[in-house]
Amino acid sequence: MTRPLWHWSCAAAMVLAVAFGAEAGEIPANERRSDYALMGPELRGMQEDDSANPGMLWVLDGEVLWRRKDGSTGRACADCHGEAAHSMRGVAARYPAFDQTLGRPIDLEGRINACRTKHQRAEPFTFESRELLSLAAYVARQSNGLPISADDDPATLPFVAAGRAIFEQRQGQLNLSCAQCHDDNWGQKLGGATIPQGTQPGTRFIGSSGKVSAHCSGGYVIVWSACARCHMPTAPRR
Repeated sequence: MTRPLWHWSCAAAMVLAVAFGAEAGEIPANERRSDYALMGPELRGMQEDDSANPGMLWVLDGEVLWRRKDGSTGRACADCHGEAAHSMRGVAARYPAFDQTLGRPIDLEGRINACRTKHQRAEPFTFESRELLSLAAYVARQSNGLPISADDDPATLPFVAAGRAIFEQRQGQLNLSCAQCHDDNWGQKLGGATIPQGTQPGTRFIGSSGKVSAHCSGGYVIVWSACARCHMPTAPRR
């Protein structure tokens, strides 16, 4: 299965943990599906056509940022890494990964900001800003066609356990958990939209004609976002 270009879901906010290996209650490995497999032909066509996919606008912006000198060092990403097509091939497929300095898992955007502050001596991009999204999209595009391989560092295990606990925790006025939709009812419709699986090891991976493989290999990403505010509200709606 493959993951489409710039797929947006309710999991489009802070990554809290990345898991690997099968656990009780998870979707069996042979039943894992990329969101791409759940799309209709029109949306698949848009995702596969670079000239029609709006996500390519961010990729083009990211290419500009890759070559733009920034920070007190006056260096660009390209000054250290050269041509992204070669140096960044396979890089995005390995994230999120454990960062020894920070003592926690870090996603691709976090790695970009770490490079900015350490090597460019520049201010980090704001999370979810156009600049950070664009540069992450450009870097991720260089891994088209490669399988996503979650970090298997044992140091991630506490974060895996914490993420799974949050994923399965019932809460809010409706007493729902993420798992009830994304593990138990994936593929069904909610408000006209197809419910994706909760076991995808990445929320914003780049594909297109070649696509990025989304082989799950037992991994999943647990997120906390506006999804909870919509489906598990903790306060009455006004």
